[in-house]
Amino acid sequence: MARSDFAFFHALRVRWSEVDMQGIVFNGHYLTYFDVAFTEYWRATGLPSAIMQAKEGKELFARKAGIEYLASARFDDVLDIGVRCQTIGRSSIQFLIEIFRGEEHLISGELTYVYADTTLRKGVAFPADWRAIITSFEKLKPVE
Repeated sequence: MARSDFAFFHALRVRWSEVDMQGIVFNGHYLTYFDVAFTEYWRATGLPSAIMQAKEGKELFARKAGIEYLASARFDDVLDIGVRCQTIGRSSIQFLIEIFRGEEHLISGELTYVYADTTLRKGVAFPADWRAIITSFEKLKPVE
């Protein structure tokens, strides 16, 4: 995916606690970076926070996370983490996430969530107004 396809980026500086003795980011931290960037993406859309969703008895449940390593980030690098919604289904939503150091593409990944009733633990229809907000937020319209 081209960097220009993303409407949203979150900048993050690699901290000492996230690297090994060679100064390279431990693999597990990339999923944390995904979560941080996704949280900021969600905040930027103005959609209800996880706490607000929980009060209504519905939440986004993590369904799948995938990651592809292309190059390593290092201590003190400033990373730009792009987040975009690729697909919105009836109850699921998939986000593509890419990490860049400047123009260099380091990491590609995806996060898939299911919008679910917290009591029944089953997927429910994704709210139409959320779908409209996300679609208008994106440069490239999500596949439905």
